[in-house]
Amino acid sequence: MTLYTATYFVHLTCVTLSISFFLVRGVWMLTDNGLLQHKFTRIAPHVIDTLLLASAITLLFIIQQYPLVNHWLTAKFLGLVAYIVLGTIAIKRGKTKGQRVVALVAALITFAYILSVAIRRDPMGFFG
Repeated sequence: MTLYTATYFVHLTCVTLSISFFLVRGVWMLTDNGLLQHKFTRIAPHVIDTLLLASAITLLFIIQQYPLVNHWLTAKFLGLVAYIVLGTIAIKRGKTKGQRVVALVAALITFAYILSVAIRRDPMGFFG
């Protein structure tokens, strides 16, 4: 197995874990489930997302394509920033449940956009 293949596998696994856990936490937020405040629930996303970011950075160097140079990676990076902001509003920073629901839906749409950019390697993603 090459370094690229292993890193790509780790990256895709972390993407899957990250969005899956975000969806679970979103449901818990909607249902006011106490598990949302559990220590594991508060720590695990940071561990998963750190591994996701580390694998992404490693892939950048392996494929020698970089944000601000390659437009599709710039779009993914900006989408990621939007996803993080929306995700924090959805899970804990939204003042009302209505704000959290809107942020949750917007975060999921943003995630879909990031995924479409990654698949197409086109900054327009599913808009193109």
